Amino acid sequence: MKTKLFFFTILGLLLVSCSGKTPHAYQKSKALLDTFITITAVSDSEKTADAAIENAFARIEQFGKLINFYAPDSELALINKNAGVAATRVSSETLDVIARALYVAEKSQGAFDPTIGPVMQLWDFRQSVKPDDAEIRKKLPLVNYRKVRIDRKQSTVFLTAKGMALDLGGIAKGYAADLAVETLTRQGILSGLVAIAGDIRTFGNRPDGKPWNIGIRNPRMKGKKDEIIATLPLSGKAISTAGDYERFFISSGQRYHHIMNPATGYPAYGTRSVSVITDSGVIADGFDNAIFVLGPERGKKMIEELGKDFPVDAFILYDDGTTYTTSGIRGSLKHEKEH
Repeated sequence: MKTKLFFFTILGLLLVSCSGKTPHAYQKSKALLDTFITITAVSDSEKTADAAIENAFARIEQFGKLINFYAPDSELALINKNAGVAATRVSSETLDVIARALYVAEKSQGAFDPTIGPVMQLWDFRQSVKPDDAEIRKKLPLVNYRKVRIDRKQSTVFLTAKGMALDLGGIAKGYAADLAVETLTRQGILSGLVAIAGDIRTFGNRPDGKPWNIGIRNPRMKGKKDEIIATLPLSGKAISTAGDYERFFISSGQRYHHIMNPATGYPAYGTRSVSVITDSGVIADGFDNAIFVLGPERGKKMIEELGKDFPVDAFILYDDGTTYTTSGIRGSLKHEKEH
């Protein structure tokens, strides 16, 4: 599963909350989806905010059980178990997140591919295990999003070849953030923030009326925990960051990280981190990986193409330390050196 670290500036928010003015910003954190989740809800009632946050956590937890790659009783595990054998009937949420993943795969021409599961199983970043070239070559033919069949009427998913495996780790957290915001707003919360590791979804403004201030982590920290390279004010937007610092090991001077190029079965190079900003958490989460894999030039073209379909911005840090910022956020994104 993709795990991404984050931090966002909340000093001004907390000062407002402690001043006795209304509305207040109430915040709670919980470990779910194999990461740390923080939800902030702005409300004039602590009881209302607390109930809404707890319901949002429950929604995320329920979703996580459906798409857990490693849990044998999850819907995702059953889909993978039935690969090449039979279609699997699933819940609407599982079907929807897979459909979103296939959309990103199609738009990126496979730079993001949710069928990367067989290859990901070969790598072990905790134990610094790099698979043999022969092992990777054997599994690569199983990585093909075009071999996933979805039947919306029957609510089924079918992987057409035995050995195939869906891994939704590259898109699930953004989808979960969307679910949490939907839950919060349905319960009358007009503004807040959901941070699931590096996938952050904002809606409305802080209690002081200002946008939420989001920090983008420095991929090459200089010893300071949670050091940021840039900050960006956001309201009603999602931001997702994919970076080569999240899960990695170094062997013989080479950095091996978890953002795989589906065409090769090896990590993608040329980029250190990609942050995508758009309206949807799941879309931001999927395309940050795709743009990372596409590399500097093709990644820029991908952003331009996406901009024809929906509003999207991006901040990219390349291997040589140079950056690229789209015009939509160029005036509001502040680099570390400006602080």
